[in-house]
Amino acid sequence: MTEGQCLCGAVRYEVDGDLGETRLCYCVECRRASGSAFTANVRVPASNYRLLSGREHIREYESSPGRFRAFCSRCGSPVHARGATDPDWIRIRLGGLDADAPARVAAHVWVSEKPRWYVISDDHPQHQRSASR
Repeated sequence: MTEGQCLCGAVRYEVDGDLGETRLCYCVECRRASGSAFTANVRVPASNYRLLSGREHIREYESSPGRFRAFCSRCGSPVHARGATDPDWIRIRLGGLDADAPARVAAHVWVSEKPRWYVISDDHPQHQRSASR
């Protein structure tokens, strides 16, 4: 079991099971939503994700048709993302998970949209667009 929360602590959640492979995404939407060079996302079965508290603080923004980004309405922290066409899966934002979360970076995706000021300095695979699963 891995726990996480938003910055203010109003939204708390847990993820059961293996976190699998993390993708660092450099797409424009992820960069703007995070305020950074990339987001760290892990795709997990929606049935493994449980909201422990703060449901009333969760707001969703439809960043592109059928794709929703959830965040805490009190502090603005991104919590997860989901797709209407893929309801059995959810993407967790690793920044909200406990520091000892058993996640591992597997790839960089949407490198074609990476800002010039950021340099990737590891040997993980780099995909110009999305990586297939």
